[in-house]
Amino acid sequence: MSFGRQVMKLSRVPQSCLVLLLIACSRPDPELADPLYQDGAAGFSPIRPGIEVLLEDSLHLVSDRRVGLITNQTGVDASGRSSIDRLHEHASVELVALFAPEHGIRGTADPGEAVADDVDTGTGLPIHSLYGAVRSPTPEMLDGIDVLLVDFQDIGARYWTYVSTMTLAMEAAGPLGIDVVVLDRPNPIGGAVQGNVLDPAFGTFVGRYPVAMRHGMTLGELARYYQGEAGIGGELHVAPIDGWSRDMAFAETELPWIRPSPNMPDVESATHYPGTCLFEGTVLSVARGTEAPFQQIGAPWLDGEALAETMNGYGLTGVRFEPVQFIPDAPSDGKFDGVQVEGVRLVATSSEYDPTHSALALLVETRALSGTQWGWLRAHFDRLAGTDLLRQAIDAGVGADEIRRGWQEELEEFKQLREQYLIYP
Repeated sequence: MSFGRQVMKLSRVPQSCLVLLLIACSRPDPELADPLYQDGAAGFSPIRPGIEVLLEDSLHLVSDRRVGLITNQTGVDASGRSSIDRLHEHASVELVALFAPEHGIRGTADPGEAVADDVDTGTGLPIHSLYGAVRSPTPEMLDGIDVLLVDFQDIGARYWTYVSTMTLAMEAAGPLGIDVVVLDRPNPIGGAVQGNVLDPAFGTFVGRYPVAMRHGMTLGELARYYQGEAGIGGELHVAPIDGWSRDMAFAETELPWIRPSPNMPDVESATHYPGTCLFEGTVLSVARGTEAPFQQIGAPWLDGEALAETMNGYGLTGVRFEPVQFIPDAPSDGKFDGVQVEGVRLVATSSEYDPTHSALALLVETRALSGTQWGWLRAHFDRLAGTDLLRQAIDAGVGADEIRRGWQEELEEFKQLREQYLIYP
C-alpha cells in the first residue's frame, strides 16, 4: 500500500470525544483492582501503563475472548510484572498465543538475528516469530484469535523495527475481523519532534512510513496515525497511559526501565539514538557492546580531542562533546574487532537537546576528518535517513545548518498532520 496525502485521514477528534475512541482512564473500582495497587503498596507508580488500564478499567475488550499478544521483555506493569503473566493468570482472559518481534520474546537475540518459533516456558503458550522468514502474522498464526494486543516499549525514533511489526500485524488482523488493542507506554524521550521526514520511496522494515526521525509520539498515537494516514483498516483501540503527559521525563513516571534491545541500556542511550543511529550506516562505530552504546561514536583514525573541540564550537543547545576512547564489542558492533577507537561521547545537558542536529554536525565533521578512510554503508544509511539526499548533501560539502533548514517545512507539515492523532497533553 502506498503512503500519501490521498489516503483516508481521520478528522481531528475533540478532547471531549476521546472517550469514544480510547479506553477510559479513570482509576479502577477498588473491588476490581489488583491488590498490588491498593493502599500505596510497594511498586506503585504515579502513572499506569496500558496493561493496567486494560485489566482494571476495560476488561470487556478481552473478557471471554481468545487473545494473542505481541510483546517482549518490556511488556510489564508498573511493578515490573510481566504482561504475559498478568494476562495468563487472569480468570476472564484466555491468552492463547504470543508473538515475538526483533530480539525475541525475552530481548536477548542480537540485532538482525532471526528469531525462531518457540514455546514460552512459563505458560506453555506457543511463540510465533515475527522476525525471521515471516514478519507479518499469517492467517494460520491468527486462527482462532479474537483480539490481538500489542505491548512493548517504543523508543521515540523512526528507525525502530517494533513499530513496523505493529503495523504489519494491524494490516494482517483487519481483514480477518480481529480487533487490535495497543497497550500504551510513555515515549521515554518525550514529545519533541525533530529531524527529517522519511521519503515514502525509502520505506523499509526499519521505517515504513513518513514520520520524523524523532516523532514525539507514543506507540498508541503512532498506531492511530498509521491507521489514519496509511489507511490501515480494522478495529483499533488504545489502552492509554493513565496520568502521563508528554512533558514528563521518564524518571518521573517511576516505571521500571527494561532495556528494549541489547544495546539500549538506559534512557541516556535512547535520548541520543534518533541522531547517532545514523552512524550505523557509516564505517564508524556507535559503541555497541560498551557501557554507553549510541552515546559515543568513534574510529581508529579519529582524534577525539580535536573532534570534541570542533563539535563544542558549534554551540549546540543542550549537549556537550567529550573526547573518548573505547573498544567496540565485535559480535555486537561488527566494526573494529578488538581495536581501541577514538571519538566523542555526547552528554545531554538539557531538554532542549536535538540529537538529530548534533548527528548532522557530527556526520559533516567526521566525514571531513576521515578523508579516504570514510565510507558509507549506502543502502543502510539511506534507509535510516529515509532518503539518499542527506548522504549526497554531506558528500557535496553542504553544512549541517543548511541541511537542517531544508528539513523544516516538511517537519512542520508532519507536526500539524499528527495533531489529530495525539492522545496526551
